Amino acid sequence: NFFDARSAVVHLGDHNVPNSLAFIDKYCQVPRILGPVVLVVDQLPQLARDSKLGAYISSMWGSVDGCRNAILADFFRHAFDGAGADNFFDAGSCIDGRLTSAWHWCSKIEKKEYYPIFKLAGFHSFDGDLGR
Repeated sequence: NFFDARSAVVHLGDHNVPNSLAFIDKYCQVPRILGPVVLVVDQLPQLARDSKLGAYISSMWGSVDGCRNAILADFFRHAFDGAGADNFFDAGSCIDGRLTSAWHWCSKIEKKEYYPIFKLAGFHSFDGDLGR
């Protein structure tokens, strides 16, 4: 169960989240992570209209839905799993711990089998825009 893996620690006023401004900054990072994922997933039908890209998507994932499901399943499986923290205490169960996991997932995007789809959709990085 996803919720059994979390730490019981909520960080506020410690070295992970030293003050309320740092806490607010954590929430400002959410669109930098989710924005590119959403834009790539939304681009899939348009990418598949190209016969060669459509054939690639079908050969790898069976369909646009299969590709979308692969991306989202991997994201939701690994972007909130506590990975990336120095230790279980620092992983926390609050937004700090979840963002640590999400940024850890982002740092591994180049190794994912669907990374070419991100690039074909115009993805550059999680710190910038999608070239729009």
